Order: sequence, then structure tokens, then C-alpha cells
Amino acid sequence: GVLVRVLAYHILIKHKDSPNPVSKQDPTGENILGRTRESAKDILNTIREMLMNPQYHNVESFKQCARELSDCDVTAKEGGCLGFVLRGQMVPAFEDTAFNLKKGEVSKVIETPVGLHLIFRAG
Repeated sequence: GVLVRVLAYHILIKHKDSPNPVSKQDPTGENILGRTRESAKDILNTIREMLMNPQYHNVESFKQCARELSDCDVTAKEGGCLGFVLRGQMVPAFEDTAFNLKKGEVSKVIETPVGLHLIFRAG
């Protein structure tokens, strides 16, 4: 059958070109404004490499990273949990990636209008 919804977690890293370059992690925006798109990508790739290690390849590790690093004020404290995402709810880049992941997979770094993300599909 066609996938209707996925249980998704994400980590958002904003950069100086993000439309709202502040977050609860960085209320003054000092770090975000000093961060290029490339350095945001490097941060996420470093997290992704760590998560590829079998020891850390699980939702708990992903949630820990999200709590410590994500610039998403809505989900960071919940470990990046977006809950069940339905088709048509997210921007296309995010949706396409989330729906193409297998359960338990971490995405490559993707870009949306707010910044760069890693997505973990938990269900």
C-alpha cells in the first residue's frame, strides 16, 4: 500500500541566511549568524556519521542530539519528534525525504527554507 504517514524526528540547524536566525538554543542568534550554510551542513554530517555507528543508530541517540543541538523550538525539547507526518503537511523536500526513508533510517542532510535538517524515520 501507499505510505500515508511516517513517524518522523528531525534536527534543524539554522545558518546566517535562515529567515529567523535565532532559537532557544541560541536566543541572541550569535552562533547562527556566524554559521554559513556549509558549516551547518558540516554539523549535521558529523551528527549523521555518529548515528551511523551501530552503537548510536537508534532513536534515543537521535533524540539526544536534537535536544542538545536542534534549532527547532517546537521539537528540540521533545527530542526532535514531529509525531506522525501526513503527506502534504511539510515542504516537498522534507516530505519526499521522510517518506523515502525506511523505518529506523537517518536521512542525508536536506535543505528547506528555514535551514538544514536531518530526519529520522521511527515508524
